[in-house]
Amino acid sequence: MFENLSERLDRSFKLLKGEGKITEINVAETLKDVRKALLDADVNYKVAKSFTDTVKTKALGQNVLTSVKPSQLMVKIVHDELATLMGGTATELNLKGNPAVILMSGLQGSGKTTFTGKLANMLKTKKSKSPLLVACDVYRPAAIEQLKVLGEQIGVPVYAELESKNPVEIALNAIKEAKEKGNDLVIVDTAGRLAIDEQMMKEIAAIKSAIQPDETLFVVDSMTGQDAVNTAKEFNDRLDFDGVVLTKLDGDTRGGAALSIRTVVDKPIKFVGTGEKMDALDVFHPERMADRILGMGDIVSLVERAQEQYDEEEAKRLQKKIAKNQFDFNDFISQIQQIKKMGNLKELASMIPGVGKALKNVDIDDNAFKSIEAIIYSMTPTERTNPAVLNGSRRQRIAKGSGTSIQEVNKLLKQFDETRKMMKMLTAAKPGAKKLPSFKR
Repeated sequence: MFENLSERLDRSFKLLKGEGKITEINVAETLKDVRKALLDADVNYKVAKSFTDTVKTKALGQNVLTSVKPSQLMVKIVHDELATLMGGTATELNLKGNPAVILMSGLQGSGKTTFTGKLANMLKTKKSKSPLLVACDVYRPAAIEQLKVLGEQIGVPVYAELESKNPVEIALNAIKEAKEKGNDLVIVDTAGRLAIDEQMMKEIAAIKSAIQPDETLFVVDSMTGQDAVNTAKEFNDRLDFDGVVLTKLDGDTRGGAALSIRTVVDKPIKFVGTGEKMDALDVFHPERMADRILGMGDIVSLVERAQEQYDEEEAKRLQKKIAKNQFDFNDFISQIQQIKKMGNLKELASMIPGVGKALKNVDIDDNAFKSIEAIIYSMTPTERTNPAVLNGSRRQRIAKGSGTSIQEVNKLLKQFDETRKMMKMLTAAKPGAKKLPSFKR
């Protein structure tokens, strides 16, 4: 995400390194490169020009403190303006209705139906909502089936009328059912087209007029770049939606849509999709995204993901086991599973300040834990609980059973032993310290 833009901006700021002060000449040179970087990232031309003009005005109006280098000051100004360009702060959903109704809109193939499931899952788990998904795409039977599969995956009911071809009636009936069954949230998935057409616009406008949603969201594939921005503008002119959802941001190394869309349609980006899994959905935070674009990481989001898996009772249990030197492979595999639940490994690593650039050309396989898991699952319950019994013959058996080598088994056992010793030392050194965090099983 934003890899090319981050690299180009980094090179731009280097033009100011070694300079004693900010001047109109060196600022102009730097911003010329910044503007090129933005255009290469598929940012709207008017947006890129306005952005660099604003940065130039602010940079020339600044007095550089002796403790601050010109390049550092320029990074600060660009960071603040990037955050402002993308909306400044995160925007909450309006869920005040009873039930709250969210209407989804977007072109076919934008990831609208998948996002509908992800949003229901997020609001169910994080906001304790009781959602009802509504299948209003009456043209694609596969869309209804897809929504039902997603609903089953996340444990959320789906309302559909297979014989009806009237999406307005379906939506109204679904809201009525939600009231009867106690669902406090209704998310309406509508039909998409391969391109914008009059029939599509009239239909979704009629649905919106009939159900009066609390939120209307426009879902767009970020990988389509400026086309995404143009489509958003056409939808907004007809539908006046409340917010934008950018899907497939994990596969977009340019990011022009994220940087342009707020300015062009004057509506906030509310969510970004970052993967295929049902929990691969993030609230859009402009400041944090600016951090990541400039290679500063996003430690706040990383901590939030960890906290979502945090379980205090499990932490206390684990703390006692570590203190008694009883941390075993069952605990070890449990921690690995929770790290995997936090998301893509390279994305998690890139959230750590300074690590993103270091990993630029490094491929981190999401299956990095596969051999470790295979080794542990090849152990007997006794071996997992008491690693001390793992003699030579047992290690040979485990290597064969896991499809690994005896060297890999020995390496894991050595690393596990060192980790256990270090954890015990930390616990013993600070008996009054906070309990070590663990994760939900």
